[in-house]
Amino acid sequence: MTPSYPSLTFPNHYTLVTGLRPDHHGIVHNSMRDPTLGGCWLHTSEAVGDARWWGGEPLWVGVENTGQHAATWSWRGGETAITGVRPSQWRHYQKGMRLDTRVDAVRGWLKTDGTQRNRLVTLYFERDPESREYADAVHAVDAAIGRLLTGMQRDGTCARINIIVVSDHDMAEVAPGHAISVEDIAPPQIATAITDGQVIGLQPLPGQQAAAEASVPSAHAHCDRWRKAELPARRHDGRHPRIPPVVCRMHEGWDALFPNKLAKRAQEDTRRSHGFDPGLPSMRAVVLAQGPDLAQGKTLPGFDNVDVYARMTRLPGIPAAPNDGNPATLLPALRVPPAARPE
Repeated sequence: MTPSYPSLTFPNHYTLVTGLRPDHHGIVHNSMRDPTLGGCWLHTSEAVGDARWWGGEPLWVGVENTGQHAATWSWRGGETAITGVRPSQWRHYQKGMRLDTRVDAVRGWLKTDGTQRNRLVTLYFERDPESREYADAVHAVDAAIGRLLTGMQRDGTCARINIIVVSDHDMAEVAPGHAISVEDIAPPQIATAITDGQVIGLQPLPGQQAAAEASVPSAHAHCDRWRKAELPARRHDGRHPRIPPVVCRMHEGWDALFPNKLAKRAQEDTRRSHGFDPGLPSMRAVVLAQGPDLAQGKTLPGFDNVDVYARMTRLPGIPAAPNDGNPATLLPALRVPPAARPE
C-alpha cells in the first residue's frame, strides 16, 4: 500500500480513517503552521484536542452520527470532538502503555452486545521510529495482534467482526553522516524552517519571499525543493493554507535537522526514518484483513491508502463521507455475497 504524502504518522493515520489526502483533511505534517491558528506540534495534548486542526469526517464520527457506537484507542484524532462528535468510548494516547493492556481493553469493547455494541473499534500500536531494535518492535506488534485474535476466538467474537490491520508507512535507513542542518538548505536570514526531518517547510522572512524562492533551484545535493505552486501533481499536495511557501524533500536515507537536534545526534549511529517519497518501496505500508464480509486468501495489487476508507465504508453499518478513495480498487477484497454471521 502506498502512503499519502508526506509519509508521516499523523497525516497518514488520519488519511486512513477519512479517505482524504492530507492536503484535503488539513493534517499536512506532524508539525504545522496555520495562517489563523498559528503553530501546531501534534505531539502535545493541547494541539491534538483542538478540533480546528482536524478536517473531514473520520469513520467514528460517521458511525456515531447514525446512532451507532464507535470506540478508539489512541488513534490520531480519536480524542478530539471533531464536528462536535467524539466516539462513545475513547482513550488518550499514553506512550509506553503495554500493548497487552491495550489489547485486553479493546477485547472488552468488542464484547459489548445489543444497543451498546460498537460498530467500529480502532486500536493503535506504536514503536519508536528511530528504534534500532526494529525486528524486536515488529515481533512485539505481531505478538499483540496474536493476543487479540486468540482472545477474540476465546470470546466468540471472531465470526461477526471484520479485522483490518494497517500500517501508516515503513522505514528507511539513514546511514552514519547522512544528516545535515536545515540551515544548509535555507539560511536563517532568508527563511525559517517550520519542520525538519525528511519534509522541510520554509517560511520566508518578511521581505525575503523573492530571495527564498530564488534559492529554490539551488537545492542541496540530497534535497529537492519546490515553490508551493509548483509541487508535483502526484503528491496531491499544495493547496492547503498550511502548506508553506517553499517545500523541501530529502532524498531517501538523508535527514535535515534543526541545529540543536543535529548536535545531539551521534553521527556514527544508523537510524531508521520515514517521511520520504511515498512511492519508494521502503515507504510502502501493509494491509492484512479477515472477517465475514471479506474474501479470504486473496492478494491484491498495490493501491493508495485513501482506498482503505473507501473499502471500509462498503462494510455493514459504516457510512461514507466525501473522500478521495476509489471504491473499485478494493472491491475484490469483499465477499460476494456476504457470509452469514451471528449477531
